[in-house]
Amino acid sequence: MILVTEATGFVGSALVGRLIANRGCSILVAVRREAQSLPKGVRQVEVGELFPYTDWSQALQDVDAVVHCAARVHVMQEDATDPLRAYREVNVYGTLNLANLANQAAKAGVRRFVFVSSIKVNGEASQPGQPLSADDMPSPSDPYGETKLEAERGLRDIEAQTGMEVVIVRPPLVYGPGVKANFASMMRWVRSGMPLPLGAPHNARSLVALDNFVDLLVTCLKNPAAAGQTFLVSDGEDVSTTKLLRRTAQAMGKRALLLPVPASVLELCASLLGKRAVAQRLCGSLQVDIEKTCRILGWKPPLTLDQGLRKAVEGIQQ
Repeated sequence: MILVTEATGFVGSALVGRLIANRGCSILVAVRREAQSLPKGVRQVEVGELFPYTDWSQALQDVDAVVHCAARVHVMQEDATDPLRAYREVNVYGTLNLANLANQAAKAGVRRFVFVSSIKVNGEASQPGQPLSADDMPSPSDPYGETKLEAERGLRDIEAQTGMEVVIVRPPLVYGPGVKANFASMMRWVRSGMPLPLGAPHNARSLVALDNFVDLLVTCLKNPAAAGQTFLVSDGEDVSTTKLLRRTAQAMGKRALLLPVPASVLELCASLLGKRAVAQRLCGSLQVDIEKTCRILGWKPPLTLDQGLRKAVEGIQQ
């Protein structure tokens, strides 16, 4: 049996759908409160909020593998008075609480723990022509990345103590049908036809389509070679912000109206408006190297970037 946490979320719901399509495996989902929209045949167990004292014992009965998607996600507009503490309470203690209970259940057959981490463990940016790799020295620069790294290290300690197989996957931005936040805003801007001052950035960023990410998670559940490994994931093609906007527009059957405003001017204006982090993401590079993932797992992204964008666009046009 496979246990999926946060199964009603963006990634979790897509993963459950994929596992159902594969057939042959029983799926149990851990939810914070009873969910009405789960697919037929999926069992659920309520665990409440994800805190250090969350009781996972019922959820872990007869479970062979866990995919842990639940986390306090990165937010651009942080409103917590102590962001690091808020992230740590969920991303670290909650994860280790689950892993410790999985540790106790390991003797009864819990075999593998797949942890959805983040590329932010590696850092916020990459140097030109030097993509980040899974084996680089971690360099998180915000509470989200710091707490994901703490959770990773805690899971590795438990792995060493118990023999439970831990697989860590660090995705960059995940997009697809139902995506929210910044990527959804970008698609709405493009669809509106409004002029955007983003015709000049020559950066390079890695993204991963939801279908590609879910495909890798399923591979990590099944492939024996995944045990004990940390993987990065992407669509296998890096694009500048300018090219991403144009290809998103193309997927919509539109033309992007992009003004060639220099990146330095954008960053200056954004700093004056208190949006420096946004400008850095739009103008800076964040490339990931998935060679290790492809080599060890014999995996390659099923969808191209353009195919992934078309599916994402269909999601907002329905």
